[in-house]
Amino acid sequence: MAETSAHDRYEFKKKLEILRDKKGRSTELVALYIPPDKQISDVTADLREEHSQAANIKSKMTKTNVQGAIDSLLSRLRYLDKVPENGIVYFTGAVDVGSNKTSMESYVVNPPEPIVTYKYHCNSEFYLEPLEYMLKEKGTFGLLVMDRREATIGTLVGKKIDSHRRLTSTVPGKQRKGGQSAQRFQSLRLIAIHEFYKRIGDAASEIFLAVEPKEFKGILIGGPSPTKEEFYDGEFFHHELAKKVLGLFDIAYTDESGLNELVNAAGEKLADLELMEQKTIMKQFFKELIAESGRASYGEKSVRANLEINAVEMLILSEDLRAERLTSTCPSCGELNQKTRTWRPGEHVPNMGHCFKCGAEQDEIEIRDVVDELSEMSDKSNAAVHFISTDFDEGNQLMSAFGGIVAVLRYNTGQ
Repeated sequence: MAETSAHDRYEFKKKLEILRDKKGRSTELVALYIPPDKQISDVTADLREEHSQAANIKSKMTKTNVQGAIDSLLSRLRYLDKVPENGIVYFTGAVDVGSNKTSMESYVVNPPEPIVTYKYHCNSEFYLEPLEYMLKEKGTFGLLVMDRREATIGTLVGKKIDSHRRLTSTVPGKQRKGGQSAQRFQSLRLIAIHEFYKRIGDAASEIFLAVEPKEFKGILIGGPSPTKEEFYDGEFFHHELAKKVLGLFDIAYTDESGLNELVNAAGEKLADLELMEQKTIMKQFFKELIAESGRASYGEKSVRANLEINAVEMLILSEDLRAERLTSTCPSCGELNQKTRTWRPGEHVPNMGHCFKCGAEQDEIEIRDVVDELSEMSDKSNAAVHFISTDFDEGNQLMSAFGGIVAVLRYNTGQ
């Protein structure tokens, strides 16, 4: 099975955003999921049967639209010689475009993972659940940071760290109150520590056992010595979880920020995870930025200029970047007009406005996805392209602070 590239994943995610936004007036939007082992002749026979059944729909408009969608699917299947290795998904139907109008629209999705179940589905929205599941990160790690004062329990799912519960202890400090013997005070303190560890173990076990077993990859424990070692050696976890502990790590914080510190400290254990790869990439960019080496470039204008002179070593794009490059040639003076706009699903094609030079109205507009354009420029100059999720701090900073476009350069260009 071919591996899905980061760019393919970006395109897949973007297409789902577009499909999510489509609405029909009635049950007129058809989704057809075809797994790789399904015979096209069988699908065609099923669609013809659905076409006959649609004749019983009471609403004339709905009946016409559903049958039109099925006719469109049948037409497309005539040109499909073989189902692709991951299967294929068709979406078609009369989409409500406002002003009491509809538009017959069709989309094809080549999924990044195999389609498991054959399905024909008709509703007022496109059926996307099997494809949405493919976007979910697979694999969960349990996170526990603790000392004798507090503990925080969380999970790492893909690139996202979530805090689930914070516990505080009633363990007394090392100074005993007047009148208490040192031996009795120490005994009470040990009992309180043991009870706190038990509470931590019970809470963590409850959270981690709720994860689907095949998706649970292991547990990371962080904290100062010897607290975490006492907890681990005391067997406070459920017996099924005790063998899932991947390592103990020295960290300073035991609140929510400690969860991030733990993931960073466990980098070697998580080296194969995409999260750690993305953190390493962002770390490299920030290192050049802070060093003021001139090898860090950010913002579309600067990065584009450096790509044009083949100076980019590594192009870094946010997975959440949604932007289009609009280009037109003025029919009056011949001036090349270009501008970039962010977009959201469902937005209409924009008006380019007037020529920047002579003020004439611009009519013919070429629209290109900025990610596709910059990726193509990178390929021509042998620059590496990396897509970064917004599910962790550095990735979120890439989008919010730098507009989702940065680069590490081969040399200082002064751009």
